[in-house]
Amino acid sequence: MPALPKKGPVLSGGPILSGGVDIVTFGCRLNTYESEVMRSEAESAGLGALQGGAIIFNTCAVTGEAVRQAKQSIRKARRENPQARIIVTGCAAQIEPENFVAMDEVDLVLGNEEKLKAHSYRALPDFGVNDTEKARVNDIFSVRETAGHMVDAIEGRARAFVQVQNGCDHRCTFCIIPYGRGNSRSVPMGAVVEQVKRLSGNGYAEIVLTGVDMTSFGADLPGSPKLGKLVKTILKQVPDVKRLRLSSIDSIEADDDLLDAIATEPRLMPHLHLSLQAGDDMILKRMKRRHNRDQSIRFCEDVRKLRPGIVFGADIIAGFPTETDAMFENSLKIVEECGLTHLHVFPFSPREGTPAARMPQLRREVVKQRAARLRDAGDAAYRGHLAALAGSRQSILVEREGLGRTEGFTLAAVSAGAPGEIVEADIAGHDGARLIAAPLAARAA
Repeated sequence: MPALPKKGPVLSGGPILSGGVDIVTFGCRLNTYESEVMRSEAESAGLGALQGGAIIFNTCAVTGEAVRQAKQSIRKARRENPQARIIVTGCAAQIEPENFVAMDEVDLVLGNEEKLKAHSYRALPDFGVNDTEKARVNDIFSVRETAGHMVDAIEGRARAFVQVQNGCDHRCTFCIIPYGRGNSRSVPMGAVVEQVKRLSGNGYAEIVLTGVDMTSFGADLPGSPKLGKLVKTILKQVPDVKRLRLSSIDSIEADDDLLDAIATEPRLMPHLHLSLQAGDDMILKRMKRRHNRDQSIRFCEDVRKLRPGIVFGADIIAGFPTETDAMFENSLKIVEECGLTHLHVFPFSPREGTPAARMPQLRREVVKQRAARLRDAGDAAYRGHLAALAGSRQSILVEREGLGRTEGFTLAAVSAGAPGEIVEADIAGHDGARLIAAPLAARAA
């Protein structure tokens, strides 16, 4: 099960302008990485030279709201850029291409595999294509390999993302993403290492490894290397990388090498975001998850023994079909039992085509109330986490002027350093939302 999205759309290329190639990115970190590949491929195809330029929407499909936001943004972009070519791709376009083809504002719809190839963008009629087909979306389950794509930067980001894996072999009952991404396939280990070397050499102090189901990395590669071996190989072969971070992982798939790296590698950041989804065994079973609540709690306890001070975040869904009050209380309690401090709560939203959409649904007001209670519990845990860091010394990666993240991914207000620099700071306190840092010195990323 992939991580749920952490934020709304990000316009990778800044404000939409007339001319050039602009990309609007929705959803996960993998989409952010792929948007940089798309930018390069689209420009090499000549889209930047088109009169009015091109706007590419890299969509997310994990919730119905994400799809709605994408359509709203497309309509707005057409009103503001009447001469631009509008191309829609990403998971929503892969899963429901007909809905975007039906939009008058859209000139071309590309699938998730097609978006990474320059020739796909030349399917616009501007390049003399006579075919009237508006969509180029192939069967994603026919894709067997994921090539390593080289990028030099992640525009607008202080940290860089590197794809290690794509797709998912699991079929959680609430999740539509495998139908947008296909089955699990790994980027060859050498290609991942070379991409990390390139980005680190270009000045990125922190590299984030990302994928759809990242802990399944390597199962389809010769020798079946696991994620832990990849992490150790990167840290050994790229000594210049200062900080290596993992995006969402499935704790039940964490291998021994990964646990050893967490315990012994200071450059591997002490922050794990877990794909928990629920804290009740019956709900986990109905979700078709592969762990139970005791395994989640034990994993957090064991990892804390290996790396004291490690920070845990998690995705939790509120109001899954058939969830009783008692079942919900188990999800609420797991926030404390796992020691979660970075909580992402999502009210259950049925996705057409998933088994969960056919299960008995809860009333929307109940779902919203439970989501609010989970968020309140998460906020309280986060404030406690902030208070516990008062008086400590932290290394902070500056993300933008005045704001950065600690090694444990905690937000901090910092008055020194440029984006991409790592600043050493004493923590004077917090304001309920972020740490207040008093910088000692900055060292260049």
